[in-house]
Amino acid sequence: MTPGDNGASTPEDDDPFGYLYADGQARGAQPPSGSGGYGYPHQVSRVRSVGERTYGGQQQAPQQQYGGQTIPQQPGGYGQQPSAAYQAPETFPGGAPTSHQAPPPAGRGRGPNTKGLLIGAVAVVAAVVIGISVAMMNGNGDDDKASGGASTTPTQSASASPSPSSTSSADATGDIPPIDAKALRLDGGATLASDVKGAKAEGGIYVTNLNQTGAGVTWTVDGIPADGLYTVFAHYSATQDEAMTLTINGKAFGSKFPLNNYTHQSDPANAWTTSYTYPTLTKGTNTISLSCQSGDSCDILLDQLWVQQGKHTNKG
Repeated sequence: MTPGDNGASTPEDDDPFGYLYADGQARGAQPPSGSGGYGYPHQVSRVRSVGERTYGGQQQAPQQQYGGQTIPQQPGGYGQQPSAAYQAPETFPGGAPTSHQAPPPAGRGRGPNTKGLLIGAVAVVAAVVIGISVAMMNGNGDDDKASGGASTTPTQSASASPSPSSTSSADATGDIPPIDAKALRLDGGATLASDVKGAKAEGGIYVTNLNQTGAGVTWTVDGIPADGLYTVFAHYSATQDEAMTLTINGKAFGSKFPLNNYTHQSDPANAWTTSYTYPTLTKGTNTISLSCQSGDSCDILLDQLWVQQGKHTNKG
């Protein structure tokens, strides 16, 4: 097939490349030029070079010739300012902002009600605490009912541990039954022992190590019926004559408590005996102490103490 130009029946059928063919040239087809563009003479020109058309009254950019072809030159050129017809979007009303805008300050306007939230949280916590407290109280009440209302917590009258000084009460006659030495309060290094036989106390236990200044025992007596003269007895073992200080309610008695070797025995197991003295006691509670003070002789083993109302000379 030989290339050729079939001609144009309508302007739309114009062949822009007709000038390349012999028949097109015969009909006057012309190559593109600076004024006409592609097509035939007196035909509608639909093709234009780049940059040739103008818009809005803009001036046509200058053109340069290179190798027989016309090349439009871009307006402005390298290093020149763009045409004033161009405007950045920021210059139009409502366009993009030209600089960063600071966020609006956090004022006292509308925002989260933190105070209200805090009050609500506190109210919730308080409600939970109250609920737990009520539940615990109800639980304790159920436990008390199950145990008949009896409490297992020790009180002052029923202490879980022994009192540091023993307390005894007088009977109707004003007498105080014997108290074992192991139930007395020990002071100043006094200790308990049971290796020497013959003690009347339960288990044969007695107080020893009394032969040093400050050592002694203390006994609290309740229920003394009236003020008056009483007899304080001591059961002890001594292989020689001894004497200790008797203190009543914090005040030393006028004479030493005699603790002589009435048995005249040299073996402590055979030297157990009883001695007494007559202090004045007051109605109610009295504190009786037997101790080794400066100038005393205290090498004894103490077994028991007891009290009788009035003045007595018997030993039991």
